[in-house]
Amino acid sequence: MRDSLHVSIFRPLVRQALAEDVGPGDITTRATVPPGAKAEAVLLAKGHGVVAGLDVAREVFADVDPLVQMAELKHDGERCAPGDRIATFEGPAAGIITAERTALNFLQYMSGIATRTRDFVEATGGKIAILDTRKTTPGLRQLAKYAVRCGGGVNHRVGLYDGILVKDNHIRIAGGIVEAVRRVRDTGTGLPIEVETESLEQVEEAIAASVDIILLDNLDDEATAKAIALIDRRAKIELSGNMTVERVRRIAAMGADFVSIGAITHSAPALDMSLEVERLLSLA
Repeated sequence: MRDSLHVSIFRPLVRQALAEDVGPGDITTRATVPPGAKAEAVLLAKGHGVVAGLDVAREVFADVDPLVQMAELKHDGERCAPGDRIATFEGPAAGIITAERTALNFLQYMSGIATRTRDFVEATGGKIAILDTRKTTPGLRQLAKYAVRCGGGVNHRVGLYDGILVKDNHIRIAGGIVEAVRRVRDTGTGLPIEVETESLEQVEEAIAASVDIILLDNLDDEATAKAIALIDRRAKIELSGNMTVERVRRIAAMGADFVSIGAITHSAPALDMSLEVERLLSLA
């Protein structure tokens, strides 16, 4: 089940984003919107996708003006279509307008990731789990990983500190997979050991080292099938490299456990949304 994103994670990001955008003040809104004006506004979807980031948007409006009230009409993880009303806002018009772009930036970014993740999840037919990677925008990893969960994906390690993945450069420096794994085990972390492999020969080395997870990186479909048969359930299997929705649909039933896809976080297109003032409630 998708868990929530704690406010302590995104509150500093919201304040930094508002400082970047608003700075010492919104000069256009100050000039055009009377200080006492109140309004109603609506957040609209302009594309098909999956919503993510509503709590972050709420924090943006609350930080700009705590008198702005936000009501969700959809929830994180739900689908939306063009014209769908996602949320409504009521309160000081200046606060609504000043917060608009920062809130949309977070929402469109996170909803884009959730949408791209859902595309891959649905392509699997429930046969294999979709994992994210560390290929995230610096400083926004927690938001990206939450958005992946909203899309139905599963988070891999959060960073270098909470999971072991022996990659090609580790292997080169250690002098081989068996030696790299031995060095990891000598640290006594007790964490599962995953090793990245790029050939059937390396898969055999990983099996010999009795690792917990074998990552098959950039193997074509034929080599992937041979590697899965070779592993024969002696380790969990993760597939990665050159993954598209069409390829995931094709390989989902091969017998692997996971597919990791950097593209769901590093190049997901933003989901288009807009915020429109619908009604002016008062001028004072």
